[in-house]
Amino acid sequence: MGANDFAKLPHIGESMKRKEDERFLTGVGQYTDDIHQANQKYAVFVRSPHAHAALKSVDVGAAEKMPGVVKVFTGKDMEGKMGGLPCGWLISNPDGSPMKEPPHPILAHTKVRYVGDHVAMVVADTLQQAKDAAEAVEVDYDVLDAVIDMRTARNGPALHDEAPDNHCYKWTLGDKAAVDEAFAKAAHVTKLDITNNRLIPNAMEPRAANASYNRASDEYVLYVANQNPHVERLLLTAFVLQLPEHKVRVIAPDVGGGFGSKIFLYAEDVAVTWAARQLNCAVKWTAERSESFVSDAHGRDHITHAEMAMDKDGKFLAMRVHTDANLGSYLSTFASSVPTILYGTLLAGQYTAPQIYVEVDGWFTSTAPVDAYRGAGRPEATYVVERLVTRCAWELGLSQDEIRKRNFITSFPYQTPVALQYDIGDYHACMDQAQELADVKGFEARRTASEAKGLKRGIGYSSYIEACGLAPSNIAGALGARAGLFEAGEVRVHPTGSVTVFTGSHSHGQGHETTFAQLVAARLGIDPSQVDIVHGDTGRVPFGMGTYGSRSLSVGGTAIMKAIDKIEAKAKKIAAHLMEASDADIEFSGGEFSVKGTDKKIPFAQVALTAYVPHNYPLDKLEPGLNETAFYDPTNFTYPAGTYICEVEVDPATGVVRVDRFTAVDDFGVIINPMIVEGQVHGGLVQGIGQALLEHGVYDPESGQLLTGSYMDYTMPRAADFPEFRLGHVCTPCTHNPIGSKGCGEAGAIGSPPAVINAVLDALKPLGVTELDMPATPHRVWQAIQSAQA
Repeated sequence: MGANDFAKLPHIGESMKRKEDERFLTGVGQYTDDIHQANQKYAVFVRSPHAHAALKSVDVGAAEKMPGVVKVFTGKDMEGKMGGLPCGWLISNPDGSPMKEPPHPILAHTKVRYVGDHVAMVVADTLQQAKDAAEAVEVDYDVLDAVIDMRTARNGPALHDEAPDNHCYKWTLGDKAAVDEAFAKAAHVTKLDITNNRLIPNAMEPRAANASYNRASDEYVLYVANQNPHVERLLLTAFVLQLPEHKVRVIAPDVGGGFGSKIFLYAEDVAVTWAARQLNCAVKWTAERSESFVSDAHGRDHITHAEMAMDKDGKFLAMRVHTDANLGSYLSTFASSVPTILYGTLLAGQYTAPQIYVEVDGWFTSTAPVDAYRGAGRPEATYVVERLVTRCAWELGLSQDEIRKRNFITSFPYQTPVALQYDIGDYHACMDQAQELADVKGFEARRTASEAKGLKRGIGYSSYIEACGLAPSNIAGALGARAGLFEAGEVRVHPTGSVTVFTGSHSHGQGHETTFAQLVAARLGIDPSQVDIVHGDTGRVPFGMGTYGSRSLSVGGTAIMKAIDKIEAKAKKIAAHLMEASDADIEFSGGEFSVKGTDKKIPFAQVALTAYVPHNYPLDKLEPGLNETAFYDPTNFTYPAGTYICEVEVDPATGVVRVDRFTAVDDFGVIINPMIVEGQVHGGLVQGIGQALLEHGVYDPESGQLLTGSYMDYTMPRAADFPEFRLGHVCTPCTHNPIGSKGCGEAGAIGSPPAVINAVLDALKPLGVTELDMPATPHRVWQAIQSAQA
């Protein structure tokens, strides 16, 4: 069945209400903090108040004598008994040497390297007792100079002995000589220096972990707020605690948002699991919001210089980029891959620039580790490309849409100069629809109306592309991945014809319980209410790589489809036996098996029952049951793309920016549930616009204190900050998965920041403002206006 045929099946393209919402809206969802185990104790972590300091001593004597305290663990208790947190992607320097990979201890041994670093763990009978005892732990610090600015990190004090200049790696991609040659012949070169600001994830549910140990079976159970429980278990057992994997069960129950920050293995998860065995009790930890600000992995934080070479007509000839990427104090699970593989390979954008060369330097600083955050490398690349393309247009006297149309890729498949091959797309169709929905023709009239009110109106474009469903495993492995990138699905048909699906994908807001049910129901011709989706439990799901990188439907959904292929093949044999025909003559459609050229047919439920009543067919040919498992390793990424158009009004007197109109047209291939997709796009747009206008993680450059450590100082967007979004869709089905789907969960956050900043700069051009970094806060905008006018 091809993607076009699949798209015509019942329930595909239907905006079904989410099955999971009833339990969420009625308060019966179960999150990690809702789990209470027998003989449960509570953990609280003592965290460093300093960004960089030697640990002279950690005195736990007074704390361990306090009421209810079971034990206080320090780094010395764990030293030599476990490994540190691993990095899951090895990056090589241009000379082939590996990146610097210093140890990442669970509790600090000799030194702390950022505010929030783990120094000790207190375990007590109650949470309050653990908090009180944590206050009594006495730590003697020898405070050292902090390394906050990655531009001066090379000359700062070394955070790790393994990286004396704080440099982790240099990574390059592309043909430098060819790029330099193209620049030498260019009619025009545009240059741009930009910053991709640091973001601090703020999921509704904070991170949490609750571990127990059973001495009788020598087994552990870890409940954890995590996006990929199988990966968590693999890293926890194989790399840190050196435990047999089958002795550890990881359960990620309902998870209240993740946005990438819950992909990783964190020190707290390891510490409570290890302590559960040491103390023979369950140990529970739930982050407070202030802890989340300092200890969750942050996102973005790039400084980039980009250049575009063009001919006299504005056709792109070559692009070169240098980026300094802040990795934070330690390498988080996938930190090394985000500014490299997931960033540099997307710098072609939607355009036919024949040559691209990129260099990335990764730096250690005295800040929280930086890793994947909604989009992971793709928003950073899109921001560079789309800001640069708009700057090219302005310098050449072209409109933002015209320069894009002149350089769009129009023939597919298209091999980019930065490794990826796009399978399909229609970028002109996205642009045309976006311009129509945005009423671009009426922009000048709206600009005049804004001027009459003393406001400046601007319009900004962004034509993004992203790569979703990281693949295939063998290529990723050659590029440094230390894990596979496949997905698993098990489909269990019960005797009554109802179905349970076990998927390695994990839902933490994406609506998998609904979308995957629609998928299975469409294939089997049954009602979605007859399909249950099980995820998030290594004890029930065969295996899985979890949810990240907008991979769930295209990778996880395809694994399920491949399992159904096996179900259908076996079911046809049973149906053939029941109807006394050859299985080659059996057709399956609309939930019924039929014999070609006859009126013979039987329903799916009858075949399902027969599978479990083996006297109805010969056991020497088929074993009983109707239960199949499949693994799917994609042959390529999927490539969602689209055009976003933003209009803003800026008050020159105050610097306040108001997003007045926002249009987003995306190509996600075949869409299963339009309502869920619309919700995903809305959420992504909010996060992207939040980055562009409001959010910014800031550290004091001297002390290394996080200055934006609460909602008082880190501004989160609110509903009143946004207009009604206008959404549109183009469909070019993915050519290499049977569903024809592409990723959708991160698109809004990828395409929106450059559209907003391009709009702000368009509004400010008459005032002489030519450049502005994110976030475009009122103070920054006002300062830029004053500086330009001075």
